[in-house]
Amino acid sequence: MSRKYFGTDGIRGRANGLITPEIALKVGQAAGLAFQRGEHRHRVVIGKDTRLSGYMIEYAMVAGFTSVGMDVLLVGPMPTPAVAMLTKSMRADLGVMISASHNLFEDNGIKLFGPQGFKLSDDVEKQIEQLLDESLDKRLAQSASLGRARRIDGVHDRYIEFAKRTLPRDLSLDGLRVVVDCANGAAYKVVPEALWELGADVVPIGVEPDGFNINKECGSTSPEALARKVREMRADIGIALDGDADRVILVDERGHLVDGDQLLAVIAQSWKEDGRLSRPGIVATVMSNLGLERFLKGHGLDLVRTPVGDRYVLEQMLSGGYNLGGEQSGHIILSDYATTGDGFVAALQVLAVVQRLRRPVSEVCHRFDPLPQILKNVRYKSGKPLDDSDVKSAISDGEKRLNGHGRLLIRSSGTEPVIRVMGEGEDRVLVEDVVDTIVSALGQAAA
Repeated sequence: MSRKYFGTDGIRGRANGLITPEIALKVGQAAGLAFQRGEHRHRVVIGKDTRLSGYMIEYAMVAGFTSVGMDVLLVGPMPTPAVAMLTKSMRADLGVMISASHNLFEDNGIKLFGPQGFKLSDDVEKQIEQLLDESLDKRLAQSASLGRARRIDGVHDRYIEFAKRTLPRDLSLDGLRVVVDCANGAAYKVVPEALWELGADVVPIGVEPDGFNINKECGSTSPEALARKVREMRADIGIALDGDADRVILVDERGHLVDGDQLLAVIAQSWKEDGRLSRPGIVATVMSNLGLERFLKGHGLDLVRTPVGDRYVLEQMLSGGYNLGGEQSGHIILSDYATTGDGFVAALQVLAVVQRLRRPVSEVCHRFDPLPQILKNVRYKSGKPLDDSDVKSAISDGEKRLNGHGRLLIRSSGTEPVIRVMGEGEDRVLVEDVVDTIVSALGQAAA
């Protein structure tokens, strides 16, 4: 399905470029109309991260929703999974998260959740897109039926208690020194407080948002600052969230990174031993390392692969009856607890294993040796570089050179004008050469 506004994770782009007050207002109206069912008073929960443009988009969406008769509950900066949870627990008809996730402050986005806290299906997004291109003047609410908007307090405490309840009641993080990097984003208040309440010795960084510094040299996409702090503080573990806290990367006591594939391996093995896996397997994307697949197979577990995007992982989990899935990038979905990726809750599951085994994180979180995997991005301004004949030829030649001893994955990003080239195999030199050849062809086509 060709989509004009929605990418793989909502609507995202440059603030005041693609994401203007006009489009935010129209999304509020279109989504509000799409989710009005029955005669009850409809309402929507709106959360955001800490970007400067969040104010502009938030108030434009309030105008859109109230103009079609929906009441609005504003919760301020909150993690994306918290907004999804609140949408369901507060019996809202719709949830909105204003965030561009791991992008820098110049971008922003709009993520929508249905009444059960799940991201919208392609069909519902298509319905909203159709409304976005129509004149909605005749469908606006009458004067007496306009919506109201109000800010609500206490929602931070709700999310903290929800996250704490995902752990066994008798489990304490006492004795663990944890450095947590909140990326100057949506989790800057709730996550350090929750860790402290669970008994950890907490060293928070990335908790001074100013509207401009979200994800800037911090968070899960830039974990170097976290690694340095872990070594400096001689901490047991480091936790790096992204700007909206739906993904997580860990750092062990030596300052080495632990990616989403290793986290999935830790949780999968732990849950299998505890009899908590709903099916003998997990769901991950085509990006997950072949090493993870081999590790799971050695423990009698399947790896079901999906296209990139946590919504596709979740769809496969729901249709196949799996309760654990995620992405190498750190989106981990634990469907027993959450309806979307939750970086903090995933980190807590790993902390529980660390506390139970009483072993260093470097041992607990190294379950397999990943195969060499090279990922490079090629940015382009316009056109379709993947349709270029030289690019197609380079991809074909690369697949022949790997000859079944590795794999290639070339795809366009669903959130930005970037083509991602991933190669994987046992011979790192060969894989790197294949990827570089394709990247070079793409670069010439993009120019």
